[in-house]
Amino acid sequence: MSQRAVLEVIALGVEDAVAARDGGADRLELVTDMAADGLTPDVATFAGIRDAVDLPLRVMLRLTDGFTAGDAWAVDALLRAARELRGAGADEFVFGFLGIEGAVDFPVVEQIVAELDGCRWTFHRAIDRAADRDALRKELHGLPGLDTYLTAGSAAGVDDGLPTLLAEAARCEEPGYEQRLLVGGGLRLEHVPRLRAAGVDAFHIGGAARPGGWGQPVSVGAVAEWRGVLDGG
Repeated sequence: MSQRAVLEVIALGVEDAVAARDGGADRLELVTDMAADGLTPDVATFAGIRDAVDLPLRVMLRLTDGFTAGDAWAVDALLRAARELRGAGADEFVFGFLGIEGAVDFPVVEQIVAELDGCRWTFHRAIDRAADRDALRKELHGLPGLDTYLTAGSAAGVDDGLPTLLAEAARCEEPGYEQRLLVGGGLRLEHVPRLRAAGVDAFHIGGAARPGGWGQPVSVGAVAEWRGVLDGG
């Protein structure tokens, strides 16, 4: 509990990034088009945010709504996007894809990992739609760069997923469970004490950083409130 908890905030542009930093965020997840639950931003957006703030930036690799990667053309487009972002200096990413049966789409994930060449990455909330979370974790175990799972414990959000999150936090020394648990998706401040008590030390917010809704920018005050709660204030 003495370790400072990581607070990751979704940023859509420079204004969001600066506000999140000023409120006390530790890291940003960069996306566009939240109507589709967050897609890959363009290189210019990444470069603008990188120049504006000195924070780690995890860039979404996801070109269409949903959690399947699509056909071979779509996978090639994903790989090109990763290559272009890497060329612009991006070195942390967020992605995750499932097959039609709900298992991890390992061939696609493996291709992206190879393209990233050792960059650190988060497997995002596709895990919350997986047919078997434990099998997914074990299949991904050992992939280079995988250091985080972004999850609510349930596709319905943290309210429903809290028991799963607590159970997974307790398995943190087992193969497939050593990666950091980054909790997000319907996360509220009242969830934090139980999660912190269970050893969870990373939290992800998007809508909670925007009291006015997704049509409004990140609020410095909202992020600062989360920072204060995570720091025990």
